[in-house]
Amino acid sequence: MDNRYQFEAVFNYATIGMIIADSKGMITQFNRFAETQFGYSEEEVIGKSIEMLLPSDLKEKHTHYRNQFINNPTNRPMGVGRDLFAKRRDHTVFPVEISLSHFRKGDESFVIAFIIDISIRKKAEAELSESAHRIKIINTELEQKIDSRTKMLKETLAELVASKDDLYKALKKERELGDLKSRFVTLASHEFRTPLSTILSSASLIGKYNMEEDAPKRQKHVDRIKEAVGNMRDILEDFLSLGKLEEGQIDINMELLTNEELKEELHRVVNSMDQLHKPGQKIQLESTDVGEVRVDKKLMVSVISNLLSNAIKFSPNNSSIHLKYEKVNNNFLFAVTDSGIGISAEDQQHLFERFFRAKNASNIQGTGLGLNIVSKYLELMGGKISCKSAINEGTTFIIEIPQ
Repeated sequence: MDNRYQFEAVFNYATIGMIIADSKGMITQFNRFAETQFGYSEEEVIGKSIEMLLPSDLKEKHTHYRNQFINNPTNRPMGVGRDLFAKRRDHTVFPVEISLSHFRKGDESFVIAFIIDISIRKKAEAELSESAHRIKIINTELEQKIDSRTKMLKETLAELVASKDDLYKALKKERELGDLKSRFVTLASHEFRTPLSTILSSASLIGKYNMEEDAPKRQKHVDRIKEAVGNMRDILEDFLSLGKLEEGQIDINMELLTNEELKEELHRVVNSMDQLHKPGQKIQLESTDVGEVRVDKKLMVSVISNLLSNAIKFSPNNSSIHLKYEKVNNNFLFAVTDSGIGISAEDQQHLFERFFRAKNASNIQGTGLGLNIVSKYLELMGGKISCKSAINEGTTFIIEIPQ
């Protein structure tokens, strides 16, 4: 096969952009993938300056770097330590990775640029950076809170040194705070490891799928990153809710809701669960006319969302989850029933304790804070929660709020 034909086949059908320019920076060849990347046809760029493919503010610097390369050509990555950008025909700017090579033909020097669009990777890196930044802020805030509480505790100890009983209680409280910090650090490092690993691996793989037919593969990894970030967000929300409860920063706003307003609010919560459903799962809302009920709408929504989320998580595919509410003896009641893995009688005794995980749920992601937060929210509304369950026979949580 003719060498020139082989070169043209490789050049035109390569899965990255390839541009050849002469020593004056004039484009001499422009492969098909580059046409897709930049939106120009080969005829539109041949004989034009390579700088036409750069943002305006980078053209002057690039001319200097180009001349340096021509004077001392070496095969290498371009722009080591710097972010590189290119400009499409429609003037949109996108991030790129560029590797340079060179060759001579007679007395003329030519440069080959290999160009990869890294927009998807940069977006994934930005999302990862944002998540890491939020984690750092929460860790810093928690350290500050613990330092502040430890300082207050030491001052209290100095004042109560004459009282043996008071001193003992203060020391016990300090140990509890230390345990809380230790458990938080352990839990955070464990629960964040999996989603962070998912984000890093998917972000690395995205850059390898450059062909148009690879779009489903790229989307798969983008979806995995979004799911992992969502899991991290849920964990952070649990920690933030716990912190607000500890600081007494939850404001109670009990208001009257009509039966229609209540039903509309619950339908909204049920619909918001759609994205969490496993295949074939359904949530069925069952109701009676309750007239008017007095609740804190925001806390009630949080409670129901948490219970429905748990029911979805611990139930199998193609199962039904029931949300039922009614008014009995001047008490507003609602129940969430699933057909999931169930909870043992032994574990039910500790179910609403902070950080508690049932033995049969240890391999399912979670912080062990959700039900504790639910019980605290209900206490603020004067309500209570109970549980009926058995292993492999499903679970029903019953909420009671006095009216």
